[in-house]
Amino acid sequence: MPESPPPPEPLLRAAGLSRSFGALRAVDDVSFTLPEGGSLGIVGGSGSGKTTTARIVVGLERADAGEVRLRGRVRPARARGRAERLARAREVQMVFQDPYLSLDPRTSVERVLRETLRLHFPDRDPAPRVRELLDQVGLGARAADATPRRLSGGQRQRVAIARALAVEPAVLVLDEAVAALDVSVQAQILNLLADIRAETTVGCLFITHDLGVVRCVTDELLVMHRGRVVESGATARVLAAPRHPYTRLLMDSVPRPGWNPERIAAARQELSRPQSTPTPQEA
Repeated sequence: MPESPPPPEPLLRAAGLSRSFGALRAVDDVSFTLPEGGSLGIVGGSGSGKTTTARIVVGLERADAGEVRLRGRVRPARARGRAERLARAREVQMVFQDPYLSLDPRTSVERVLRETLRLHFPDRDPAPRVRELLDQVGLGARAADATPRRLSGGQRQRVAIARALAVEPAVLVLDEAVAALDVSVQAQILNLLADIRAETTVGCLFITHDLGVVRCVTDELLVMHRGRVVESGATARVLAAPRHPYTRLLMDSVPRPGWNPERIAAARQELSRPQSTPTPQEA
């Protein structure tokens, strides 16, 4: 009987990522995969290591150990020369929590997109692609002449997403990309991202503390605590039947009828205690 062909290589594979800052182990042996067109959420509280993990994937942070592969090819820790830096940027793009900090307040939306396109695709006419990107993120031609200071928070985030999509990335990393927006605008941006996933093969990596976000837009979920992955699996399964105490704590921390903040605080304090090594009698 002929052997089955090996499974296809995932779009993105992180294997054994670790990163320390002095005595602090920010990321400790973190591994995951992201398939083509897939959507993975990494959740955890402040200091869990999720943002450092994302920065390693993008190339903004260097891992002490482990590797990141894109379509089977190792992404080197550092790019050599301008051409390699641009090629790396076209592979993985990041959208931050506050797009205003990464947008020039004096530069119009159209110019932001034109400059990005000219940098990465100098032989192409940017005009048609600018119109396409504005339509894709729901801004349209009216916003083309506007500067960031004249846009709402939700509109600025749409510009940031359009700029990231302009380079046609394989992976889009969104670090708390809707955390600063009000609930109605959050819903609009999440719907936009769902549409983008349906229209393209881009893989999305969502970094967030918000379980509502991952419930809406991710297929798979990683839960991080103290730099380590404590639970992973299909998002629906993890949220329906969490197995790790920290995952249950995250879910219990969401306010709802009957919510008891004192009990949550006590559980959080218990989990924050250093884990002792068991004695032979306890082991």
